[in-house]
Amino acid sequence: MATTTGKSDNVASVMKVISVLETLSDEREAALATIAQRAMTSKSTTHRLLQTMVDLGYVEQDPQSERYSLTLKLFSVAVHALNTETDLLRVADRGMGRLSRATGESINLGVLDEHDNRVVYVHARPSAYNLSMKSTIGQRNPLFSTSLGKALLAFRSPEEVDERIAAMTFKQFAPNTITDADALREQLAVTRERGFAEEIEESEAGVRCMAVPILDHLGKSMAAISMSFPLFRFEESRRSEYAGLLLDVGREISEQMGYSGQKIA
Repeated sequence: MATTTGKSDNVASVMKVISVLETLSDEREAALATIAQRAMTSKSTTHRLLQTMVDLGYVEQDPQSERYSLTLKLFSVAVHALNTETDLLRVADRGMGRLSRATGESINLGVLDEHDNRVVYVHARPSAYNLSMKSTIGQRNPLFSTSLGKALLAFRSPEEVDERIAAMTFKQFAPNTITDADALREQLAVTRERGFAEEIEESEAGVRCMAVPILDHLGKSMAAISMSFPLFRFEESRRSEYAGLLLDVGREISEQMGYSGQKIA
């Protein structure tokens, strides 16, 4: 039977591994000293952890600069987990392609980090325009400042919404960022009623987005799809058309994911 001390040591070791991985995710490429400092552990321990990760194929080291970086193996594990049972990326990609061809704008797929108040970008269709909104796979943004986040949060239980809002630290990212819990609740209610979320210069100045949820068999959001526009290229006269396209695609993908309730609208 494991002792309390043994369990504590195991937890500490896991936390060190996670800290190293998160540091490499943030820095993309970093030297041993930087990783040790960010992970708040000794160089010798960090070096031992990194060598193990290199041996397992999750980290690689540049032979010239001696800096470390993540390989794609970790991403492949995440994608495999995401695809387990649902095959979400494959199904969503078809609908995202339709939206991309219809609008020429950037189309993004995001999921809710169940342990944090952030949306994680897991797939994207790039814009056909040179000047466009670009999202990085793995990018994480707060729920309250993105259309993806609001679409995800609006279709969760009232209890979960209350819990997540209570844990939020509102920060101003752009001219219209929501910085008040009551204002967010109002937007979530509107989002749930009409079936889609909007944000106008809430996450980034000069950017406007619209998003719809992808619902599972219980009617709970499992992902969300958004289209992003530079503000100057958004045609207000086509707003209803954009919303209709998103709602249709969101409904079709949700149905393929097992949702059988009423039309999302």
